[in-house]
Amino acid sequence: MVFAIAARFLPHPPNFAPIAAIALFGVCFLPKRLALILPLLAMLISDFFIGFYHWPVMLAVYSSFLLVGLWGFWLKKRLKWHNTIFSAFLAGLVFFLITNFAVWVFTPWYSKTIAGLTQCFIMALPFFKNTLLGNLFYVSSLFGAYQLVLFWFKQKQRSLCKLAILKK
Repeated sequence: MVFAIAARFLPHPPNFAPIAAIALFGVCFLPKRLALILPLLAMLISDFFIGFYHWPVMLAVYSSFLLVGLWGFWLKKRLKWHNTIFSAFLAGLVFFLITNFAVWVFTPWYSKTIAGLTQCFIMALPFFKNTLLGNLFYVSSLFGAYQLVLFWFKQKQRSLCKLAILKK
């Protein structure tokens, strides 16, 4: 959680953040309650310092991360590299659709027509690209680091077993 909060304060491209990756990773490897609360709590704490914004849009942002966390239960049962990458893309798409629809509905920035909705989504495409790149980076980093640590521990364990056999 400290990492997620700190990442929001470090210089980064807009929407290039670890929250969705933490939501997916947390559900796969942490207790259920903690996993669903962790990304939301990280957002809330960092928003406290960064600043809160229009509450309906903020609710859409938090809800999208909760949905990503819930999707993590699907991923947990099918934990393969291609499902993990697919989930990173899906998380970005869910975030993009929910948050931009909320911006269109709850702010005066776009006309409340199909043309206004289309304009809202088009204007958000650069942020969508950053969201996808951030998700891919952080999902790969978190899941990859976890697998490397598991591999390292297994290698260590094998070495210790061989050493114990040799000492007999």
